[in-house]
Amino acid sequence: MRLPSAVVGDAQTSGFAWRTLTELVDVGNRMAGQEGERRGATVVRDAFDDAGCRDPHVEEFEIPGWWRGSSSLEVHEPHRRVHDGQQDVLALPGCTAGEATGRVVDVGDGTEAEFDAAGDLDGAVVLASSDTPESADRWIHRMEKYVNAAARGADAFVFRNHLDGSLPPTGEVGYHERPGDIPAVGVSCEVGKRLARYADAGCEVTVSVDCRNEPTTSRNVVADVGPDTDEAVLLTAHVDAHDVSEGANDNGAGSAIVAEVGRLLTDVDLDTRVRLITFGSEEIGLWGAYHAADALDLDDVRCVVNLDGAGSSRSLRVHTNGFDSVKRVFAGVTADFDAPLVTDDTISPHGDQWAFVQEGVPAVMASTVSEQSGRGWGHTHADTLDKLDSRDLRDVATLVAEAVARLAADDADTPHRSREAMRDAIDPGYEQELKLGGRWPYDDLE
Repeated sequence: MRLPSAVVGDAQTSGFAWRTLTELVDVGNRMAGQEGERRGATVVRDAFDDAGCRDPHVEEFEIPGWWRGSSSLEVHEPHRRVHDGQQDVLALPGCTAGEATGRVVDVGDGTEAEFDAAGDLDGAVVLASSDTPESADRWIHRMEKYVNAAARGADAFVFRNHLDGSLPPTGEVGYHERPGDIPAVGVSCEVGKRLARYADAGCEVTVSVDCRNEPTTSRNVVADVGPDTDEAVLLTAHVDAHDVSEGANDNGAGSAIVAEVGRLLTDVDLDTRVRLITFGSEEIGLWGAYHAADALDLDDVRCVVNLDGAGSSRSLRVHTNGFDSVKRVFAGVTADFDAPLVTDDTISPHGDQWAFVQEGVPAVMASTVSEQSGRGWGHTHADTLDKLDSRDLRDVATLVAEAVARLAADDADTPHRSREAMRDAIDPGYEQELKLGGRWPYDDLE
């Protein structure tokens, strides 16, 4: 199946995605379960309606919410310095409130070997970088570093950005074990390097976090395009963002592209229904994706294409989770459009697609190639609209619309896998991370 030339032409001249993205970033704070996330969901629902999608609506569900208070990091020795205010230090969502004083122990990038080499961590304040060493066979998530620090007796956790720019990073550390056991903060690369230097001289610091952990309500936004078939292709993204920035690339761009693809596909004769969903609460534990996966008959989900961080360039990167059937479709699309494609077959538990991957549903995450390391501007104050380009959104929307249309064709073959097969295919390192964080989904198979 190929998109009609008129639809491709429309995609290449449309300003719809950029206007939707602009409305989303102008909401400001879209933290999960808070007023901004509700307003962001309204923007997307209205965009689905304006796009001509069928039955745009909001589905609410309960989550464990987290609200930021004040935080500080005070260096006592060898040179006293106080870091307070959000430009210097950020509490990490999902952590507990509290105060702890202790010696700083630098565990580098927070690999298992570096934790082992650090020795006794009882009463320590653990300092870990946001980077993952090139020698590692997988990305090491901050949550794993946090849980490792707490499990080894640390009283607080400090997460330092590995990228220059005086930008403290934020990011969830609790996930499904909320609140986490110890207070945690993010600091900039520059502050972190100073702490690492001081650690060699016996640095002692006090970490203080004021925050609230309370139940609240989040929401998914849902609409359909195409025929009213039982089977559906899901095109998804998450609308929530961390409370320190606009969340332009992570993940306003993904939500805007979902709405734009929905608009484009209203002019295509699809064989199978395409369900559009923007999830709430991705950043604090994939709650919206799990809510949707629990509510759907997964046998009727042909496949899932999840967009996350898809606005940093026009070059697609598709994390396939080993689902070659979907990978081949994207490879065919990018070949036909003479566009680059980077793929990664690692089965990863990060991103909303994981709620479906773990159940054996063919699900991929589509992002875009970035020259920056790690999250880049993501999870910092600098994830703002000015970093993005409307031309990139148009190109990405064109490629994704073509791929989704092909996946919705009658001849598309996207076989599911058993839960046992998914369990057995997961990298041992990610299995360790999932079990450390209380997120291993296969206890019933053990």
